[in-house]
Amino acid sequence: MKKGALGVFDSGFGVLAVLREFVKKLPQYDYICLGDTARAPYGGRSAEVVYSFTRSAVDFLFRQGCPLIILACGTASSVALRKIQRDYLPKHYQERRVLGVVIPAAQSAAEITKNGRVGVIGTEATIGSGAFEIELKKINPRIKVFQKACPLLAPMVEAGETGSALSRMALEKYLKPLAAKNIDTLILGCTHYGLLEKEIREIVGPEVKIISEGKSAAEKLKDYLARHLEIERQLAKNGKVRFLTTDITKKFEKLGSRFFGRPIKPQKVVL
Repeated sequence: MKKGALGVFDSGFGVLAVLREFVKKLPQYDYICLGDTARAPYGGRSAEVVYSFTRSAVDFLFRQGCPLIILACGTASSVALRKIQRDYLPKHYQERRVLGVVIPAAQSAAEITKNGRVGVIGTEATIGSGAFEIELKKINPRIKVFQKACPLLAPMVEAGETGSALSRMALEKYLKPLAAKNIDTLILGCTHYGLLEKEIREIVGPEVKIISEGKSAAEKLKDYLARHLEIERQLAKNGKVRFLTTDITKKFEKLGSRFFGRPIKPQKVVL
């Protein structure tokens, strides 16, 4: 049986933050990391467009031989994943799997909250979908969910505007209303927000537990592979990583290296 790499996809640099956590937790596997930077961010786009873009990325990674793909994108996981799992895979790729980052983050938040008051920040598409609230309520119907769309954050991260007066102002605008709801747990519902975690911590305070999609997805992926050996046995284990992007720029290499934690050399591809 020919084995393949584990595919990890996001609309932009956020894929590298999730990949970093996967490589830390599961370094033995091969990975193909794909960022659709030419069309990022996805958060302000319609559900139809997000689905179309995500499906093209899924097709590409399956053609590369990936038996399992993780949508390391809050927007794609919230808006497109269910339709891909329910309608697309059964018709075209019955033996392959696509997972997201929403359910792992919701599970982590539900496990860790003490007062049952959970905040969620994400793109307009993610918050509009209600995906995090749906998953949290499935786990524990008594959890109260407070959500805030943050349309400025992902574009600011893509532009390298972290740690600036502008990012601080935007974060305060988005986070203070959530903090006022007495939340004890905050889900960062977009992988881009990982680069803002230090600033987010300063605003919400040390008592609020922060759930990042990358860390929770890595924990749950390890559990998933332990439970689904039929998928795990199809994964190549050479510790190799390929970095692919739909638009190579100096900014991608610079910011991408910050997200991943070490220098990267991406290749350009067409979806």
